Amino acid sequence: MDEVTRGARALILCPDIRAFKYDLDASERLAEVEGLALAIGVVIQHSAILPVRQMQPNTLFGSGQVENIAIWCKQYECELVIVDGALTPIQQRNLEDRLKRKVIDRTGLILEIFGERAATAEGRLQVELAHLDYQQSRLVRSWTHLERQRGGFGFLGGPGETQIEADRRMIRQRMGRLRRELEQVRKTRALHRERRGRAPWPVVALVGYTNAGKSTLFNRMTGADVMAEDLLFATLDPTMRAISLPGVEKAILSDTVGFISDLPTQLVAAFRATLEEVTGADIICHVRDMSNPAHAAQKKQVMEVLADLGVVDGETGISEIPIVEVWNKADLIDDETLDELRAAAEGHSAVLLSAATGEGMDDLAATLTGMLTSKAHELIITLPVSDGRRLAWLHAHGEILSEEDAGEGEDGPLRRLTVRLNPKELGQYSALGS
Repeated sequence: MDEVTRGARALILCPDIRAFKYDLDASERLAEVEGLALAIGVVIQHSAILPVRQMQPNTLFGSGQVENIAIWCKQYECELVIVDGALTPIQQRNLEDRLKRKVIDRTGLILEIFGERAATAEGRLQVELAHLDYQQSRLVRSWTHLERQRGGFGFLGGPGETQIEADRRMIRQRMGRLRRELEQVRKTRALHRERRGRAPWPVVALVGYTNAGKSTLFNRMTGADVMAEDLLFATLDPTMRAISLPGVEKAILSDTVGFISDLPTQLVAAFRATLEEVTGADIICHVRDMSNPAHAAQKKQVMEVLADLGVVDGETGISEIPIVEVWNKADLIDDETLDELRAAAEGHSAVLLSAATGEGMDDLAATLTGMLTSKAHELIITLPVSDGRRLAWLHAHGEILSEEDAGEGEDGPLRRLTVRLNPKELGQYSALGS
């Protein structure tokens, strides 16, 4: 796929197709695609919502609408047309022929962003796989030399193999290699998750719609400097840091890729490994941008993705992992709405805060502590002083409430400890053996 030039002048089109049922209304969808366009650095010259009564197989839009689009392109001096929807390869090619402009659809736009933002080797592998999957069906549009025939022999291609067939074969081979490499990455990630599962520290995962403020919250809680801008998909690769909470010695906080409506199917599959971090969490923090008018529809999208990952039951909405809702961006909400949200937050066991200003962060810390320690067991454990291994483990991982001498035993002096352990820590202590 041709790269979108940063700074390109763009016309944004949001088709409102009568036959489709949308979670967001047309104005909200238009605002979202404008945010996506800004995230890749294009300059928006003009944007419009176009009602589509009946989709045209060749161009999606009706002939009169295509003429209007061509007029807008000239009027606003646009060199790029972005369509907020899925275009077939034929529709994309025909629109480019009619408009004499580069045309990309929603999938192409999101792939551009992901390609620019992926920082880790795994992220780049996932993006390349998604790009190739998208490219396969668009070879006719993308390259001009594809009608030529070429001869060949052996593995270089049979007699008369067309260039397009050879290119598709090369793409399939490359995709096969990428899938094998990603499978190895998934195995490594699963091993790391298993190792963290044996570690004493609970994992708190941040999830939410893109631009909900997850990375700002992550930075506020960890003191880290993760990229946090007012951009869609500012974070793509999972980031983990240690945090301390009142009464909890240490926890691991994980920042994840933001969710979005109509995420391209290529990326749902490609980024599953990244999102699988969520499935190993002890608590999920669902960060919501309550200043966004579409926050209810955004929550629905996030819950659908969590259901797809098997974290939430799709029918009942019940989660296997405790979820706390973090109602973010309180600093952007008017006082009257803020009062209503405060009252609603109590009923929903949600935490209202502003990650940008720090307001409400203590409430979140207290909530997480309460959730992590709610099932803790208070135990009295007596051990010989010579059992340094288990004594050291309890001091390192448990909450020691009291400790005293307990006389003499068969193995020498004894120590009696009153200690608080959560179920995970208790299982790990039991696994230490004698």
